[in-house]
Amino acid sequence: MSPASRDPWLDNVKMALVTLVVIGHAIGLVEATAGSHWVYDFIYLWHIPAFVFVSGYLSKSFEWDRRRLKSLVYTLAIPYLLFEPALFYFRRDVVGEGVEYPLWIEPHWTMWYLIVLLMWRLITPILKRHWLFLPLSVVVSLAGGLWDTEALMIPRFLGLLPFFVLGLHLKPRHLAHLDDVWVRVAAVPTLIGIGVMAAYTDTWADAALLWYDTGYNEIPIADEIVFQTRLTVMMVGLLGAFAAMSLIPRRPLGWFTTMGTATMVIYLFHGFVIKTFKAVGWPEFTTTYPVLGLVLTILGAVALALLLASPPVRRVLEPFTNPLGWLEERRARHAETREAERPTPAPTSD
Repeated sequence: MSPASRDPWLDNVKMALVTLVVIGHAIGLVEATAGSHWVYDFIYLWHIPAFVFVSGYLSKSFEWDRRRLKSLVYTLAIPYLLFEPALFYFRRDVVGEGVEYPLWIEPHWTMWYLIVLLMWRLITPILKRHWLFLPLSVVVSLAGGLWDTEALMIPRFLGLLPFFVLGLHLKPRHLAHLDDVWVRVAAVPTLIGIGVMAAYTDTWADAALLWYDTGYNEIPIADEIVFQTRLTVMMVGLLGAFAAMSLIPRRPLGWFTTMGTATMVIYLFHGFVIKTFKAVGWPEFTTTYPVLGLVLTILGAVALALLLASPPVRRVLEPFTNPLGWLEERRARHAETREAERPTPAPTSD
């Protein structure tokens, strides 16, 4: 998508959401810190649904044609095949975490989203054919909790499906209502209310439900209400996602908007930095200084997202996120340069 045709609001939303992804993963370093569980639950109640919704919204044009399938391989399949083992061995051999095989079949940590998004994209041409796939996806999501396998993250593929399908079916005119004054006014108390709910997550739900990757048999909620609780978590996630997105400016925000085009760089590389901080003892520091540790962790996560998306760092790292595409573009540029440098034949006289 050319810069002129990009929607600055979507780039703002993407940058805000991927920054929250970094914050959420960084908070894993300060689990013993006072307040960390509340911040974590508040973010995870709605930011993954928002991220999935935006992914669905941006997948509307996907079809089973050669160009788009090639792009799917280049931008999702190849990065997954490369970064899944890279992060696995970094965590095991550098950080000393007890991660286990198998690779690729059971995605590790942050890599789950790449394979799940790839599978959603592959069935997009079917899902976008009729709006009835939306209520059907809710039924599929509720039934998804019956799965307890980590193979290809099928529980998340099924559990988060409604947000992706909703993104496929909503049009720009629908999202324009997020700019209505009453929606923005209602967004603030909505997020405050979700913040209050997050403080009591384990009394009305269970934190595991926020991840959409845990089977019902592992959740300490009675069988007769676990489906209802899952549905409540989904509704809260949707309200929080729309509330947050309504508060994000629609106008271009300069460098921040530009950074919204580098979300894949942030997503693929932030885990290495976070795990490095674990290896050097950051969790021990936050245990000694709990409040300071939590604040510094959140600020550091924001700084990390901005650093990875900054033009100098992005230029270095972006080829690794799509190596085949980068090589093709480089060859095309060299071919254009050689063509431009080729001497023009001298005119011949009759």
